[in-house]
Amino acid sequence: MKTTAARLSALFLVLFALCATVLVFYMSSLSVRMLTTQTQETVAAEAQVLGRAYQRGGLPLLVRFVETRSRQPGANLYLVADPNGRILSGNVESLDPGVLETDGWTEQAFEYRRFGVRGTANGDDPVGTSRLAHRAVALVLRLPNQMILLVGRDLGEPEIVRDIINRALIVAFGMMGVGALLIWLFVGRRALKRIDNVSEASRRIMGGDLSGRLPVTGSGDEFDRLSENLNGMLARIAKLNDGLKQVSDNIAHDLKTPLTRLRNRAEATLSGKKTATEYREALEANIAESDHLIRTFNAILMISRLEAGYSAEQTGPVDLAEIVADVVELYEPVAEEQGVIFEATVPSAAIVPANRELVAQALSNIVDNAIKYSAGSGDAPKVVVSLLREANRVVMEVADNGPGIGEDDRERVTERFVRLEQSRSQPGSGLGLSLAKAVMKFHGGGLELSGRNPGLSVRMVFPGDSRKA
Repeated sequence: MKTTAARLSALFLVLFALCATVLVFYMSSLSVRMLTTQTQETVAAEAQVLGRAYQRGGLPLLVRFVETRSRQPGANLYLVADPNGRILSGNVESLDPGVLETDGWTEQAFEYRRFGVRGTANGDDPVGTSRLAHRAVALVLRLPNQMILLVGRDLGEPEIVRDIINRALIVAFGMMGVGALLIWLFVGRRALKRIDNVSEASRRIMGGDLSGRLPVTGSGDEFDRLSENLNGMLARIAKLNDGLKQVSDNIAHDLKTPLTRLRNRAEATLSGKKTATEYREALEANIAESDHLIRTFNAILMISRLEAGYSAEQTGPVDLAEIVADVVELYEPVAEEQGVIFEATVPSAAIVPANRELVAQALSNIVDNAIKYSAGSGDAPKVVVSLLREANRVVMEVADNGPGIGEDDRERVTERFVRLEQSRSQPGSGLGLSLAKAVMKFHGGGLELSGRNPGLSVRMVFPGDSRKA
């Protein structure tokens, strides 16, 4: 009982016993209700026959019908009483007080005694009335002359059926309980064996073999699902390790150049006599290069925090239309200087839960890339920023007619420090789309890249319902 499998099996067995008990009572009560309904239908039909007899021949004919039917064997009850409740005819000798006082169906079953029923409890001792009492349901009708007619049916048959069903269910569930114990032993041992196999594989992985995987039998049960999830986690860890190595290589490669420029510029400045203006220009160039490095490291730190789901940034209702308008206003002079047609299509305000600064930074990175790479690509380079509503989501799209990105490279360019060969001549660190992807992941959305003819479309998709301001 120290193992989880044994404890769970014991818990399931207890729950099974409780459910079986509830089911026994439910089935027995359901069967009784069904038989009671059939009984009421039979009584109602018999009351209609007696009612028609009363209409044809009055009380004498009704009494004859009651006397005739009372002598027939069966579970039906017949009774004719005067307005005071004194029994005049029928096969009922006595019944619970108050039954004849209310017209219609009796609210609950009542006890009664039939004529000619006698018995003993112990040998020759007469049995009391309560020991010989039967239970029944009945329909009480008051005739126009205030006489009382009772038509009912004994409930002994439904109770017998209920006892039979109870015994059958108890036997069936007893056999099922024995089977459950046997299955408990079999499944428990098998589960413990599989857990031991998982533990052994885990020890090998913890020993440093990240290529190892947990065993999967192919049965599709919960152990297989757990193993598949853990194997997916191990594959993810291995991928992250490879990514970390790649990022380290990229940092060493991409940051080596600006650091070398800093050193060479400082060395060249110190190598000879310079004027104050030349010293100042060199220092300003070094400061600009240092600012670029600081921005790069800040971007790396922000991407790491957003991808890990840990960020101090707060979210709240943000109007995406205002963000688009601000970014468009900021980059209009840049686009005009580069000779790029810059347009924006912004409908009425769309408010989503987001962080304004992060979204604005991500959109700025995408717009900057679109202007930078579409400039000089044709006779009429053009960038269009759009705000769209699609079903229950809001989309900010930046589309250009530049050279675009091949389908095989669209997923790769969202990784850190990845720059395609045709982009090497442009300034940048390869972190713009990476940061935009991390921002959208932080907001529960996504970054979608698709080709145009010609050009590229970058879509920032925000999930959830939007609302107009």
